[in-house]
Amino acid sequence: MKWAVIVLMLLNGVVWLAPDWLSPAAVQSSASGVLPRVSSLKVEGVSAAPPATAMMCLRVGWFDSREDALILAEQFNQEFAVQEVDRELPSLNWVMIPPQPRDVALAQFRDLYTRGVESYVVSEGEYRNAISLGLFESRAAAESVLEEKMRQNLNVVLVNFPRNRIGYALVLGVEPHRETEMVQAVEAESHGRFDFVEISACEGVASPEKNP
Repeated sequence: MKWAVIVLMLLNGVVWLAPDWLSPAAVQSSASGVLPRVSSLKVEGVSAAPPATAMMCLRVGWFDSREDALILAEQFNQEFAVQEVDRELPSLNWVMIPPQPRDVALAQFRDLYTRGVESYVVSEGEYRNAISLGLFESRAAAESVLEEKMRQNLNVVLVNFPRNRIGYALVLGVEPHRETEMVQAVEAESHGRFDFVEISACEGVASPEKNP
């Protein structure tokens, strides 16, 4: 009888404790043991830092030399770069006496000189031994001279003279929202003597320099 009472007490304890042992929370905790991935966590009220705002570039030109561009750059405590550009300029209009044997060209040049006609003998290139009577930006001015020389019974022609020139542009790094301020500062320092002053995103400006 004594043993029967003990067995009944043990069975009663198992019945009461079994729900706690077999609860889903207990099973999940003992079986998993793995922390959640960081990427799955969501922190309320915290946002990612905004990306840094890109610098803008102020480009000014043209300068006749790199040294001239550096002189202006020294006026500003900004990162800068100097660009060298092969510029194609508008062609000139060339009034000339066409090429001829050198002795003939020299004799005609001496004759023109004694008559007070401004001219020179071309010494090289495609028009070697031609006699130049003037280079003109204006075609109308060139045609006027052409007609005048033709009335003097000179064998003259009008030739298109292409030309290129090396130009230098200064590029200054500008903080956002300071573009107008920097444009005004550059124009004040340069007295507005440049062909262009432009603002754009800083792309393709290699090896920026830094003013000391």
